Amino acid sequence: MREFVIDWSDAEVQAVLDRVAAARIPEVPVSGWGAGCDPAFLEKFRQHWVNGYDWRAAMADLNRFPQFIANVDGLDIHFVHIKGEGSAARPLVMTHGWPGSIYEFWACAEELAFPSRFGGSAEDAFDIVMPTLPGYGYSGKPAAPLGPRGTAGLWNKLMTEVLGYSSYLAQGGDWGSLVTSFLGADHADDVRGIHLNMLPFRRFTAPDDEESQQWSAGLEAASFLYGGYSHLQMTKPNALAMMAAESPLGQAAWILERFHDWGDLGEREVDEVFGMDHLITNVMLYVMPDSFISALYYYHGLMLEGMSSLAQTKVLAPLAYAAFPGDALMAPPPRHFVEQTYNVARWTPMPKGGHFAAMEQPRLFIDDVRAWGRDAWTA
Repeated sequence: MREFVIDWSDAEVQAVLDRVAAARIPEVPVSGWGAGCDPAFLEKFRQHWVNGYDWRAAMADLNRFPQFIANVDGLDIHFVHIKGEGSAARPLVMTHGWPGSIYEFWACAEELAFPSRFGGSAEDAFDIVMPTLPGYGYSGKPAAPLGPRGTAGLWNKLMTEVLGYSSYLAQGGDWGSLVTSFLGADHADDVRGIHLNMLPFRRFTAPDDEESQQWSAGLEAASFLYGGYSHLQMTKPNALAMMAAESPLGQAAWILERFHDWGDLGEREVDEVFGMDHLITNVMLYVMPDSFISALYYYHGLMLEGMSSLAQTKVLAPLAYAAFPGDALMAPPPRHFVEQTYNVARWTPMPKGGHFAAMEQPRLFIDDVRAWGRDAWTA
């Protein structure tokens, strides 16, 4: 294990900005977000990226927490490790998703690790571990596509063998919800409890009640509207990788579309919810390490692991679920439907918030993780 610092040079950043400035945004027959990324918003995004984004301040913010690289089963894993206050801080591994990064948790991490700085109790402190998914950011690029079940095995070794925790808690959304679910299924002896804001495992049985039928129909409609990216990345990612290889702005367009479609925006624009600088920094964590392409293949990794595992795996570790109602990609399912697969111990309906819970509603997210942690650690 070695310490790590993100270090972007002037020349490296300028080369990216030059490509962003020179990129052509084509004329398209459908304006707005109805057919994908809004060209007008992408131009606004481009102008701020080139002329208004303080990349040095962003880099300093990314280096705010201690970072490390550890070799786990032959693959370099980049992670943040924040040792919480007090002598009894509970270890918590938090896993991001697509098209996010560990930056998803930046608004929550310090308060979870040092609650007394924010008027809370030191007894609620966590040791925070935030690993970067294989192929993403500054983690190593696997020689062959790796999926969430394989990642769960890496995470368990990171927590128990590299960092030396005898047991730990786990949280995740999007891909993080799959990795965390597999931690709760395959490594329940080490994982005391899991906290999810998306529920990916479910029995593929015909719903037999009205509530489940309505949810299933909504999920099918959402998959049709918002799931094309997933099918492409899972089955045929090569052409997308080739088109995006030399286009940071094209990568940004592909990423921004997910934040727009899956966030709980209401009547607001996507940058009003997430912040323009925050969106750009998240994109930079794909562009600067040249990880956009390797991240695409994580979906192919799930296909190679076997999609059937999402229906056949029983999660034994106690589950806490934070049900954010504005997740357009995967709305909260009926609880009894979830109990076929998960060991549900806690269920929290949220008043608002979407797919990127920790970014959209950090206050609700922190409070729920903190309350869950009190019970899960002593259960």
